[in-house]
Amino acid sequence: MHKYSAASAAALLIVTAGVVPFAVSGDNLATSLDPTEAAVAEISRLKVGANDWPQFFGWSHRNNVPAGENIPAEWDVDAGTNILWQAELGSQSYGNAVVANGKVFVGTNNGHGYVERFPAAAGNGGVDLGCLIAFDEKSGEFLWQHSNTKLPQGLVNDWPDMGVCASSFVDGERLWYVNNRGEVCCLDTEGFHDGENDGPFTAEDNNNRNEADVIWLYDMMGELGVSQHNMASCSVTAVGDTLFVCTSNGVDESHVNIPAPNAPSFLAMDKNTAKVLWTDKSPSTNILHGQWSSPTYGELGGRAQIIFGGGDGWLYSFDPAGDGQGNSKLLWKFDCNPKKALYSVRGRSERNHIIATPVIYDGNVYVAVGEDPEHGEGNGHLWCIDPTKSGDVSSELAVDKDGNPLPHKRLQAVNEKNGEQAIPNPNSAVIWHYTGDDVDESGKVDYEEEMHRSCGTVAIKDDILYIADFSGVFHCLDAKTGKGYWNHDMFSQAWGSPLIVDNKVYIGNEVGSILVFEHSKEFNEPIENNMLNSVFSTPISANNVLYITNKNALFAIGTKE
Repeated sequence: MHKYSAASAAALLIVTAGVVPFAVSGDNLATSLDPTEAAVAEISRLKVGANDWPQFFGWSHRNNVPAGENIPAEWDVDAGTNILWQAELGSQSYGNAVVANGKVFVGTNNGHGYVERFPAAAGNGGVDLGCLIAFDEKSGEFLWQHSNTKLPQGLVNDWPDMGVCASSFVDGERLWYVNNRGEVCCLDTEGFHDGENDGPFTAEDNNNRNEADVIWLYDMMGELGVSQHNMASCSVTAVGDTLFVCTSNGVDESHVNIPAPNAPSFLAMDKNTAKVLWTDKSPSTNILHGQWSSPTYGELGGRAQIIFGGGDGWLYSFDPAGDGQGNSKLLWKFDCNPKKALYSVRGRSERNHIIATPVIYDGNVYVAVGEDPEHGEGNGHLWCIDPTKSGDVSSELAVDKDGNPLPHKRLQAVNEKNGEQAIPNPNSAVIWHYTGDDVDESGKVDYEEEMHRSCGTVAIKDDILYIADFSGVFHCLDAKTGKGYWNHDMFSQAWGSPLIVDNKVYIGNEVGSILVFEHSKEFNEPIENNMLNSVFSTPISANNVLYITNKNALFAIGTKE
């Protein structure tokens, strides 16, 4: 059951006469503006500050390029140099921070124990939770926490100590995010500090100022039959009154069976009422492992598009309005793996799924393939795709020995032993495909010049693209051609994505370093800053302050007056 009444839901429904949802505007932000200007313009349409960063990668195109000036390139956590404040988090933190309306919101676990009734998980008798925590933007003061108990199934659905892995979306006094239990949550950003228990949900355990005020909850596992694998990690986005969500539906503990192949992988819902508008299960029986990517929205080729990365390694674009009958309306789909690639849950699988978030830049879509970090390193692919075509726009088509199209298959699209073939797709939308480049012109592509599987998302500005792969190589490319400019081996695995701000590029890694590069086609030795613990998230910037989350703390970094 939904955790709100039909009457109260109806009372929340907002109908705007004469407005056509997802109508494509004349000033398409995908092509008309510098991405930073485009991000600022889009954010200005929300009820947040002009230079806030109110969702994962800031805006719907998911390009992490905020406005900012005088952002430090160097700081010292131990000495406090350029550290404006530091806030303790749990023992593991994967949820990226967002900043809106004077608050910073970040996902973690209960390793710190801000709420007295839930002792810290690290202590004797502590409670393991998924936590979304709100801090004051200026001081770092703890404000409130949304506490989510763990699912009883354990690591197959809700990995111990993993916490909240998703980022929030904020508009005005409302925040939306997916918690560790696979619930889409709508919260009051003021919590109970405003002295009110806002509804329709009013059954919180208490109204303490340090706990969250829930507006509504939607249980994707209970309502839709989803079986998330290990965790739910979708960072939602919204356009108007519509919220877009990836469900994280995946395999069971065997890593072979898919317990809920008919459950949705992608959905749209009314952000005010939690009413599901449409769903799509496209990856279905072809899910390789998990589905942990996040959706991207843009107006491309005269069409509004919501783009999802699937657990089958395909990228899917839908009409965000759906078909009007509760179903999706596919615009195009793209297989991000070579057809001959074979998937294996062990070792260096050639076939991968998509963990990264698609990015829109200058009318094109960019995405890399990756894998669960637990499965190690492997080969990778980075694609630049033209989103104006329709249908199957993959680089190749799979056919049998007689040239007949083959159905979509899970582990390997084309098995040459059976006479099957991969042939060029005349409808291909590939602009370029990057697996590495002989940047030093040595006559071969060295390890440091290869593209490996990646959890990371690209960041692009001035036609220069940056991405970190899971093997720890940081790549700089021409965003228009895919030609490599330079590569840098960080000698440590990278889970996160780059930030471009103030003519600098920031990237973190597992040994706890933040490397800062000059934003340039030319390689310059980076400045390296020690964060004292692993950095699994992505640096962000808002209101001329840099925010970095390491494994157990959130840091606000800026030039002290």
